[in-house]
Amino acid sequence: MKTLQSTLLLLLFVPLIKPAPPTQQESRIIYDYGTDNFEETIFSQDYEDKYLDGKNIKEKEAMIIPDEKSLQLQKDDSITPSYPKKENDEMPTCLLCVCLSGSVYCEEVDIDAVPPLPKESAYLYARFNKIKKLTAKDFADIPNLRRLDFTGNLIEEIEDGTFSKLSLLEELSLAENQLLKLPVLPPKLTLFNAKYNKIKSRGIKANAFKKLNNLSFLYLDHNALESVPLNLPESLRVIHLQFNNITSITDDTFCKANDTHYIRDRIEEIRLEGNPIVLGKHPNSFICLKRLPIGSYF
Repeated sequence: MKTLQSTLLLLLFVPLIKPAPPTQQESRIIYDYGTDNFEETIFSQDYEDKYLDGKNIKEKEAMIIPDEKSLQLQKDDSITPSYPKKENDEMPTCLLCVCLSGSVYCEEVDIDAVPPLPKESAYLYARFNKIKKLTAKDFADIPNLRRLDFTGNLIEEIEDGTFSKLSLLEELSLAENQLLKLPVLPPKLTLFNAKYNKIKSRGIKANAFKKLNNLSFLYLDHNALESVPLNLPESLRVIHLQFNNITSITDDTFCKANDTHYIRDRIEEIRLEGNPIVLGKHPNSFICLKRLPIGSYF
């Protein structure tokens, strides 16, 4: 009897009980399952939002109010850059060649004339080019030059006075060119190199070397000389005259015929090999030397 009463009471109260509404989380889960690719869509949207938000934040952080210097730099950048004024046309030279601490390197750049040089230039290396002529204007405004090297060019002519204003010039190389004669040389030279040219004895003036009291190294080998140049200075240490057409020398060529006590003690090397001269026939020509010349004695 009690069981029947309990059952009746349960049946009366069941219609009054309503299911609790689903939570927000449960609703979303149900909704997710009911929509195709919804999770992927939500993820993409969430990623884009975060990416764009992050990007906007970085952009905001990057937007710094420029100070006066920054504004000036921006202003300068917006103006077309103006190149330095060409003083003595030195800019093209230093673009074609290399200018470094008073030295100008113009090697193997196919120039056919001496380029305009910066006024402070002390050393010019213009080897292996196509220069045919040196003029007085080339060095007129470059008084501080100490070394010039034109080895391996096509130089046939050097104007009178080309080196007249180069009072500080110490080394001059004109090797491997087409010279037939020598120019007037500057007084302070310590080294002069004109080997591998076409110089004959008549192309060297009698006093060409007489006043060069600092000249220590003289290279005139592989030319067409018929005799040893006259009036060689006492300062010479090395003389290269090999492979010319020298046929004879005299007692005054290196020594002094009238002074048997004279000793030429600075000379360390004289090269005369490759010439059609027999040195053994001229013993008095070397009496003042500490070392005999290199060459054929028989």
